[in-house]
This record gives sequence, structure tokens and C-alpha cells, in this order.
Amino acid sequence: MQRIGVFVCHCGTNIAATVDVERVAETLGHEPGVVFATHYPYMCSQTGQDMIREKIAEYALTGVVICSCSPRMHEQTFRKACEKAGLNGYMVEIANIREQCSWIHKDKEEATEKAVILGRAAIAKVQLNAPLTAGTSPVTKRALVIGGGIAGIQTALDIAEAGFEVDIVEKKPTIGGKMTQIDKTFPTLDCAACILTPKMVDCAQNEKIHIYAYSEVESVGGFVGNFHVKIRRKARFVDETKCTGCGACTEKCPQKKVPNEFNLGLDTRRAIYIPFAQAVPKVATIDADYCNMLKNGKCGVCAKVCTAGAIDYKQQDTVIEQEYGAIVAATGFDPIKLDQFDEFAYSKSPDVVSSLEFERLMNAAGPTGGTLLRPSDGAHPKTIVFVQCVGSRCDGAQKGKSYCSKICCMYTAKHAMLCREKYPDTDVYVFYIDVRTPGKNYDEFYRRAVESYGVDYIKGMVGKVYGENGKLMVQGENLIDGEQVTIASDLVVLATAIEPEPSVRKIATLLTASIDTNNFLTESHAKLRPVESPTAGVYLAGVCQGPKDIPETVSQASACAAKVIGLLVKNELKTNPCVAGANENMCNGCGQCANVCAYGAITYEDKQFRIGGGKTETRRVACVNPAVCQGCGACTVTCPSGAMDLKGFSTKQIISEVESVCKA
Repeated sequence: MQRIGVFVCHCGTNIAATVDVERVAETLGHEPGVVFATHYPYMCSQTGQDMIREKIAEYALTGVVICSCSPRMHEQTFRKACEKAGLNGYMVEIANIREQCSWIHKDKEEATEKAVILGRAAIAKVQLNAPLTAGTSPVTKRALVIGGGIAGIQTALDIAEAGFEVDIVEKKPTIGGKMTQIDKTFPTLDCAACILTPKMVDCAQNEKIHIYAYSEVESVGGFVGNFHVKIRRKARFVDETKCTGCGACTEKCPQKKVPNEFNLGLDTRRAIYIPFAQAVPKVATIDADYCNMLKNGKCGVCAKVCTAGAIDYKQQDTVIEQEYGAIVAATGFDPIKLDQFDEFAYSKSPDVVSSLEFERLMNAAGPTGGTLLRPSDGAHPKTIVFVQCVGSRCDGAQKGKSYCSKICCMYTAKHAMLCREKYPDTDVYVFYIDVRTPGKNYDEFYRRAVESYGVDYIKGMVGKVYGENGKLMVQGENLIDGEQVTIASDLVVLATAIEPEPSVRKIATLLTASIDTNNFLTESHAKLRPVESPTAGVYLAGVCQGPKDIPETVSQASACAAKVIGLLVKNELKTNPCVAGANENMCNGCGQCANVCAYGAITYEDKQFRIGGGKTETRRVACVNPAVCQGCGACTVTCPSGAMDLKGFSTKQIISEVESVCKA
């Protein structure tokens, strides 16, 4: 018979305000096997932990039930406290009476009754608990960063600085991400390229960093400390080891009408190209969709002019396999597509542009050489209207996104200031819902746009944009003055919502990482583990986790690097003892458990079994690798014969919990 101690936490008033903690402790104290029950305002405090250790010794407790907050918060805290008293940490159960009782119920009687039921279920489970011992696994001293934007670059640099090997996988021909397309950064108006380019060069020159540009992660296996990754290096049709980046091939290529994705289709490029002057690696890439030589075998000009002999039309994709101890997802973002927003005439007029397209029009390396010209006729716009929250904060999210994209207010103020500074004769209007400036010197930056640069902010939303007499008529409302306004403009700029880069869903599947309804990768805990994914060894940096600006992205990247370094410095990791195991006498080798195992932990082998009468038979049975198994339990619910069970969460334990709830 187990000797169980029950400890009920007040959590200040978080629990005690809605749950009668005294009654919960008193009621649970009469449950079979319970020899001690009490309550305390803060069980997670040092005093609370000391109390648990004292009572374990005083009452010779064999099991402990803590009625408190989520196990995600303090399960490890209480396990360590019990281990210090000589009790196996896996003889501790947490009954979550905060999130599941006090925080969701208003009626105290109802919440108290439910807290008692949850406590009984935890007691029923701990009655069947058995001591578990964690194993160990080695750690591969190498990290993988998926995505070569500013988040991935900063993460890689910090990891490399600590002395560890790190690989960057970037699907585009160059690292740098969206920041390479930006002209200036807020709130300092620093040159984006001047900030980013040195970091890109540092990555290329750092002997600890290997860049796999124009590559994608194809598969991920293994577990924390021991990930096995396949990386597909797409054929550039250019030998990276020979190419000098001289640009002779890009100048002579006869195919000149390829839409330039770096400039968002505002101009064209050649079939062989280097995205921009500061590209890293500085290697040309042949676009197979437009190259005449690859399509029909006619041309070959680039090979003729290449003095380095780098052109290789027969080059094929290659797959690299590598082991990693930790993985960082830094896949970045894309502006949303504006096809659904017909009211702004984006698809009807070339003079209605997105904010990122405007960045390229203002950039010295852009299609107009930094001179602001209308895409339709190349004229200088005299009146510019900026429309904020296009696709952000959409009610019902039937089109666009329900969330705030966070950066739009600030970059719109930046765009407006740059316009007024460079072209003082230009009238600039900004339609806004409200201005959000939650950052250091951000509000001052916005105020400067209004007070020093004379940008006219109009509180209201634009209802319609239409063409009339060579002008773009912007029809909206002024909520301050309570009137409808129509502005005749030459250029309309839409502050477009941002969303995770589309490949993030594939990445989430490969990493078995969680993803929310907006396709952002979800962190393990918003406050306590903001850069860790629920999958051990996988970390999140940048906008793949949620909308954020460059300073916040860089901060998160460094935080990821710190977590990775903390993992890689260890020679071995403790493994989770709550792993699956097969009852070989019941297993029929059907293979269903292996099919649902996301970690590849289940294999099969042939074993001899006695069947009576001195006879034996060979049967195929499942074998679980405890180092790979993550204890998700998918195999246990899939197994048709009930052969699979999970240590610490066995079928008997779960049934016992259910029975205790039903009795209540």
C-alpha cells in the first residue's frame, strides 16, 4: 500500500479565490492510501518545497500529489524537491487545479468540487506509479539553422562564437532574407545593408559556419542531441567552388525578360543571375525555367564567357546527410497576397504598391536607382497616400489576418519621413486605425514624422481606391472630424500584413513542432520558454514564431543561440524514462505502431516463442528504442492488440484515473 502525501497550493489568490483549498485538502486526506494532506499559500516557494521534503521524511511517503498549477510550470521543481528527500521524482503527480478549475470557473462550489475530483484522479494514478530512472544519450556538437535571414544569421554567429560548428540552410541563392530588400531601418534610419552585409560576410568567413544556400531540408529524424537531417542542395548549374562572382555571365545572357523576384517583379533580370551586389555566397544561379540552354539546348553564352569554367549544365541536385545536436527554425515571413483586396485597386493599377515594393522603389539598389518614380509612367509622385492595416486586424479573418502585424505603423512612419525628407514638395497622407509604437524611441519616431516632417495622419480606414483623370482617388473617412474625405493621389502604398513563410508548415511537420491557426510556430511556454518549441532540441527565432521587428528578432536569435550552446556544451543528456514498450506476448507485428511513430523509434525483429509441446514459433514483434522515443503515446492508442504501453502513463493508470472520476 502506498503512503501518499497531498499538498494543495493557494497560488496566492489565483487558486484560493475560486477554490476552497482547505476543503480540498481535508477531503483528499480521507482518500485510501493518503497519510498526510495540507495546504499552503505558495507550494513552489522554498518554504513550500522544504515542507514537502520534511513530510516525506516524517511520514515515510512513497508518493506525492501536488494540487497546483499546470505541470508545465513546476513539475520539474517538485520532482527535484522530492528527489532531494530520497523519493523518486516520478512518484510525483500534479493535479492542475488552477488552469482547469479556478481560472475557468466562477462558482466556488463548482470549482472546489472539480478540484477534489482532479485530486482523486492524481491519487489513483500515483497508487500505481513505479520509480523510473532516466537514461542518457550522447550529444552531437553541431547545430542546424533553417533560414538565412537576420534571425538565422545572428543565431549562427552566436553559436559559432561559442566554438561550435553550425550549418545554415537557406532555400534562396543567398542569405540575408527580407532585410536585404529594405532601405532603412526604424527608429534610427540606419542603412539596412550597412548593418546586414557585415554579418553576412562574417558568416561566410567564419570557419565554424557552413552555408548551404539554394538548399532545403528534406527530412529530419532522431531526437534532441542526435538529429539526423537530409539536406537537398538544388542544382545551380554553376560550380560554387569555381565561380568568382564576376558577373560576366549575367551581363551577356540574352534572356533578359525574367521577372526579378528580388525587386518584386518591378523590373527584370537575366536567366543567370546574382540576386544583388552584396549576395553571400557571391555565386551565380541559372534559372532552369527560363534558360534556353536547359530548356532546348540552344544558347550556352554564359559558358562561353565564363573564364573560370564554372558553368555546368549537367549539374544535379545532391543530398547531404548530417548529424546535429540542436535545430533552430528561423524561416522568416512573407507579406500576404493582396489579390482579395480589390477595394484598394492593387491588381488594377501599377501605382498601388505594397510596402515592400515601395522599399525597393526607394532603395538605391532598386529598379529606379533610389529615385521615387511611379511604376506606370516613371513620373515623380506629388501626392502619396499610405494605407495602414491592410490585411491586419481583419474582423472574422475572412480575408487577411486577425492579428496585428506589429511592424506596419513604424515602417509607414519611416516611409513617410523618407519621402518628405527626400522630396519636400511631396504631400504625404497616412490613413490609420490607431498608431501602435511599443518600443524604445518608437513613439518619438512617430511624433517626429507628424511634427517635424509634416506628415498628415488621418484617423480612419480607406473604403475604396479608384482611378479618375489619371489620378488615384482614395476615398476614406476622417473619424476625428466626422467626415468623408477623398484624396487625389499619384501613388498609394499599402501597409501589408505579414505571415509566416509558406514552407513553415513543411518545416513544422519535419520537426514535429507545433503550429497555430495562423501558421506561426508555437513556443513551449509564452513566458517561461519563449524560444523553445514543444519538441526538445528545436528552437524558434524570428517571425516564424510571431510578428516582430528587427531588434526583437535579433534578441530572440541570440536567446536561441544561448539555449543551443547550453545544450551543446553537455556531453550527454538525460532521456525521458516515460517511454513506450511492447508486450511481446501480445504483439502480432502488424506495423501500425511504427506507422504512427513520428520519431522513428519503433522497429521490428523476429523472435522465437514457445507454444507448448516442446514446439516454438517465430513471430515478428515491435521493439522500441528508448533513446529515440519521446513518450507521445501515439503507438499505445493505435495498437489493436493492446500490446503497447507507456511507462508512467500505463493503461492501468489511466483507467484508474477514469474510475476515480466516475466514482466522484
